[in-house]
Amino acid sequence: MRIDVLTIFPEYLAPLELSLLGKARRQGLVDLHVHDLRDWTHDRHRTVDDSPLGGGAGMVMKPEPWAEAFAAVRAAGRAEMGEQAQPLVVFPNPAGAPFAQATAQAWSEREWIVFACGRYEGIDERVYEHLDAEGYEVALASLGDYVLNGGEVAVLAITEAVVRLVPGVVGNAESLREESHAEGLLEYPLYTRPAAWTDPAGTLREVPPILLSGDHAKIAAWRRERSLERTAERRPDLLGPAPTEG
Repeated sequence: MRIDVLTIFPEYLAPLELSLLGKARRQGLVDLHVHDLRDWTHDRHRTVDDSPLGGGAGMVMKPEPWAEAFAAVRAAGRAEMGEQAQPLVVFPNPAGAPFAQATAQAWSEREWIVFACGRYEGIDERVYEHLDAEGYEVALASLGDYVLNGGEVAVLAITEAVVRLVPGVVGNAESLREESHAEGLLEYPLYTRPAAWTDPAGTLREVPPILLSGDHAKIAAWRRERSLERTAERRPDLLGPAPTEG
């Protein structure tokens, strides 16, 4: 998988060098390129924004650097991947579709993703129109109903959610099938040794006896029940509407 990130704060993406993501890069499972959008400006101040036409607070990102950046990144990617290669362009945006585990799974199967990190009040709408006219596939993704200062934090989260699903990135693939949202449910409670633990307040806390039984079928059933209970308690929306009588 190839990933390109366009941002005015390349240093913000430094965590992509850490943990499993960094290991995936070193192993060649992910080809990651972080680009400074200001490299496609042509004035001494490297300007990427201007005041909104029609008035209003804040600043809006100019279309010219974005158009040049997308063209350059697509050309570079196609030089490596072939002229038919076409990236999925993702804009983190609170007005976008909710990013979910199913989205991460679908995007993990893509060959090429380009992330565009907006800042300020947003990006000139004509950038989206231009990309559509040029045949780019574009997606707007929202992490939730709140606003961040820029797209970088969202890109870090989305990239981690996507890349960890790329085959070979997570050593134990079975763990991906058991975690929260993998099957539409929240994950069951987790325990480790010691089986009996006295907490700092002096209370003895023991793990559920079923987990020490060695009966894998019963353990699996217990975990399934706990997942359903936890989902019903914390995220009933994931279970869908209750059946109606009649």
